[in-house]
Formats: sequence, structure tokens, C-alpha cells
Amino acid sequence: MIGERRRRDIQARVEQTGYVEARQLAADLRVDVSTIRRDLDTLARVGLLQRTHGGALPVYGGQAIDLPYEVKKRERLAEKRALASYAATLVADGDSLVLDSGSTTYALAEAIRDRRDLTVATNDLRIAHHLAASGGLRLFVTGGQLIDSVFTLVGPGALANLSGLHVDWAFLGADAVDVEAGVTNVNTVEIPIKQAMLEAGARKVLLADSSKFGRKALATVVSVDAFDCIVTDAGLPPRLRPGYGPRLVCLEVGGRRREAIAVPGPRREAQAN
Repeated sequence: MIGERRRRDIQARVEQTGYVEARQLAADLRVDVSTIRRDLDTLARVGLLQRTHGGALPVYGGQAIDLPYEVKKRERLAEKRALASYAATLVADGDSLVLDSGSTTYALAEAIRDRRDLTVATNDLRIAHHLAASGGLRLFVTGGQLIDSVFTLVGPGALANLSGLHVDWAFLGADAVDVEAGVTNVNTVEIPIKQAMLEAGARKVLLADSSKFGRKALATVVSVDAFDCIVTDAGLPPRLRPGYGPRLVCLEVGGRRREAIAVPGPRREAQAN
């Protein structure tokens, strides 16, 4: 009975907070972390929560939920780095690009940090800080109001700065991707920013690991047809692939590296201010 009560308490906390860490639960409930992990596994097996690295998330009928950056950056790290490595091969010296806020685009920032003669615009403070430390590229930060849990700049100021940009590449992430619903997002305040980034980019690339597909978040950002290239990992089930057409690139994580494809789209002269 003690174990059953503890698991009910854990389930209630997950539903109330949206995310729980195993170590914090162990401290609060005064049990070993190993006990909490077994409880989380048990609850996940019966569909009452979703296990993550170091904790758990609620189950909301397939709806994506927003997570703190500290949680996002630990999830599916190998997949995100594989996507970022591939995306970096698309970018040539002298190119300009805009990076959406997110953990996958942060991985892309890591992949291009040591490149030279690039111009990068972003509304992500973590990306900006990481790239500023390299000193080898031109950096443009949008400004705007901060969403502190995800280090994202939004609002009229950010939108106004993005509206004047013309870059070679726009790299966007996603909370959820679905053939019919398109790319959807939890925070509606980010949607105009993402749309402005797409408008700024001569070529538009979506970077989303396979766990994002077949899901829907609160509001649509854009249809999948808006992208020249959609990059994900081979974990995307074959039955979900045909709807994305030839723009879809599925990468084997840890396997043989694929050659970069030619992404269509007009090339425009970069203007970052």
C-alpha cells in the first residue's frame, strides 16, 4: 500500500507540474532514486506518464507540451547532434542564416561555431552566447521580450528586427510535426517570430527529431510544404514518411553519414541589418 500511495502521489505531481525529476521526487518522498525510477517505469508501462531522461512527463493524448530548456537539451541528444551535423554541411562559407530558438538549433550552433565568414541571426540567448564566445562569425540578436524558461526573445521588437532580414538559410525547430496539421507550437507568442524567420530565409529547413512527428501542439506555425528540406532521424516510422515527399531526409544516428543534398530555393544576398 505504501508503494501504491507513493505512485499516486507521483502521478498527481506530474499532472500538476508538467515535469518531475527523479532525484527531486526521491528527496521529497524520502526514498532512494532507484525506487523512484522503478515507480516511474511502472507508471509509464500502464500509460499514466511518459518517461524521460532523469524524470517523467504527463500524457496528454498525443498533444505536445512545452518543456524547460534544461529538460529539452538532455532529450534525444544523439539525434539532435546528428541532425545538426547534417544541417551544417548544407551551409557554405560566406552564407547567412537565421536560427530558431531551441535545443536542436543549439546543436547546429555548436556544429558551426568554429566556422568563419558566416552571418548568424537568432532570437535564442543560449545560441547567441555560445556563438559570441567563438568570435569568428558575425552575430545578430533580435532583441525583444524574454521567455526565461526557454531563453527565447519574442514580441514586437524581435519581430521588427526579423522583418528586415534576408538570409540564405532559415533553420527552424518544432514542438510537433504532422502532415495535415503542419508544424505546430505550444507557445503561440513564438509563432509570428517563426513565420518571420521563414520569410527571411531563401531556403527553409526544418530540424526535428522523429519523436516530434505524428503529434500536434496548440497552434499551427506553417504547413510542411513551406520547407525545402525536412531533416529527421531514421526513427521516424516508414508509414509516416510518404506524406512529406522528397523533401524528407532521414538520418541513421551513429551509422554511415549521408552526403548533403542540394536544397532548392533562390539565393539572395545576405543583409543582417
